[in-house]
Amino acid sequence: MRKLIIALLTVVLFIWSCEPNENVPQTVEFNPTLKDKLTRVDPSSVENRNGRTAGIEQWIASVNETIASQGLAIQKMEFLGAEQAGNTVFFANNGNKQLSSDFVPNDPRNGTGIDVPYVIDGTELGTSSGMSEFETYSATVAAMETWGNVTCSSGLEIPNLGVAPFDIGYVQYLLGFGGIAGYFPGTVVHGGILPGAFFDAVAPGGASSILGVTFTFVWLDDLDADGKSDVAIKEIYINDVFNWQDAPDDVLGNGIYDLETVILHEAGHALSQAHFGKAFASGNGKLHFAPAALMNAGYSVARRNISGTDNAGHCSNWSNWPNN
Repeated sequence: MRKLIIALLTVVLFIWSCEPNENVPQTVEFNPTLKDKLTRVDPSSVENRNGRTAGIEQWIASVNETIASQGLAIQKMEFLGAEQAGNTVFFANNGNKQLSSDFVPNDPRNGTGIDVPYVIDGTELGTSSGMSEFETYSATVAAMETWGNVTCSSGLEIPNLGVAPFDIGYVQYLLGFGGIAGYFPGTVVHGGILPGAFFDAVAPGGASSILGVTFTFVWLDDLDADGKSDVAIKEIYINDVFNWQDAPDDVLGNGIYDLETVILHEAGHALSQAHFGKAFASGNGKLHFAPAALMNAGYSVARRNISGTDNAGHCSNWSNWPNN
């Protein structure tokens, strides 16, 4: 059983309300069954925080040695490429060949029952390309609601815990880009829209090639003994370098990226979907995917619907939830 160097912090978060021509944050009491979610970590227990001068795999191996005392490991990161193939990088298999992972219903370590809630960093909303804080918040909520409305997964609830009024993000903290020495067990964390330097720390040339990235933390113990790692935390980050817009009809090659599409893709990873489809370049150098889908590893056009292979992948993970 994990031993945590922890103090539980009561967190009051706020949600946004929209007045005509204004974005007004409104403080509310957090859901009483979920509000004590933030698990604080003693910062002195985390060594080698700054990974900007080390290779990401070497750095995460070092971090995993440290956070093992909390019963955790960073298992993988999955990133979406900008008009090129992205990648999935595995860091840890827990020594037992477990290379896939899922949430476990009623996992007492997560304390979320059969829900998979999400929380949004309210300090890193808005983009350099002109999207407002409310627009980026709305895109995030819309993406999560799209996954929550897939009919085959009627047993899955994805509640919005609200917007954190302070900088959150454990990976962000570990890499030395703000964040907090703590995490939200069992929760999908939208950790913010971050500068390109964060993505250069994630992968060589990441600032110019990675649109978004999802990190998966897993518990070291396989509680349900199903041969898969048990998900502890999912954290999503978006790269502020790109020209983000609310562009549901976006097409390839115009220099615009539809923010909701990319958040929807990363949220797919947070809900256990992997990349699929093959990428190839045509004679004119344009990238194509077969099949073309939301969960392709590279961005092609705006996609805000869950259908075809995206729907099939989601249903294979969640259609029997919580009776997996």
